[in-house]
Amino acid sequence: MTYEDFPPGQAVQVAPQVRRITAPNASPLTGPGTNSYVLGDPAWAIVDPGPLSESHLAALVAAAPKARWCFVTHTHGDHSPLAGRFCAATGAMAVGLPAPGDGRNDRTFVPGLQPQRDQIFDAPDGTRLRAIDTPGHASNHVCYVLEPAGMLFSGDHVLDGVSPVILAPDGDMGHYLEALRRLLTYPLASIAPGHGRVLPEPARVIEALIAHRLGREAKVLRELRAMVSASGDALLPRVYDDVPAAMHMMARYSLEAHLIKLERDGAIRGDAGVWHAS
Repeated sequence: MTYEDFPPGQAVQVAPQVRRITAPNASPLTGPGTNSYVLGDPAWAIVDPGPLSESHLAALVAAAPKARWCFVTHTHGDHSPLAGRFCAATGAMAVGLPAPGDGRNDRTFVPGLQPQRDQIFDAPDGTRLRAIDTPGHASNHVCYVLEPAGMLFSGDHVLDGVSPVILAPDGDMGHYLEALRRLLTYPLASIAPGHGRVLPEPARVIEALIAHRLGREAKVLRELRAMVSASGDALLPRVYDDVPAAMHMMARYSLEAHLIKLERDGAIRGDAGVWHAS
């Protein structure tokens, strides 16, 4: 995958009735940029309007001028901030969950409708979109499945080639793993992530992600037992010795999420920032 495969502002057909428009916010954390998806022809909805960008707004409005809905997977700053302006320009209804007050979310997002698990949105072309609550990366994360095609719009819950950061304490590792396992119960055919390529073999991708997280959790426990007691900062280079040091700042959030889950499971205990093997 190269950034050239994701030209900002261009509508790229990724499936029948689905086009991808990538925002111009490529970075080490966002990859080629945030993917917005346009559903239907003529378009009846978009998924994830993306960050504030005049050019991206223009591309979305041109592709979906009469959209009925604007679906948002979660309210991190690269996914939802353009929702209000897109809805004002097209008359679409914003669908998603309100931003948590952890200081890392887009508090400007105001949903017109908050989706429930398995809520169905019937499209004019006979297809439908199903909402699935998937907390973990963020507490208000929602995935959407286009039926009957079985394409999962996964936001940051499942990504292309990397495991999402779990932004504790709003993000929750236990909830994340539970939501991944729940996704395996749906008849999925592909995954359209918030960043990167469309992924085939969704069950294989999800199972590998679960195995990766459980493997990392086992490593956290193993290293803490070897150290007996340690702070998160002391654990970080040992638990993530296979990750470039430049990425350790983000890995620190997922480490904290693992530690919180292990304490909840009774495997370790924390005291004033120091963790102890039980």
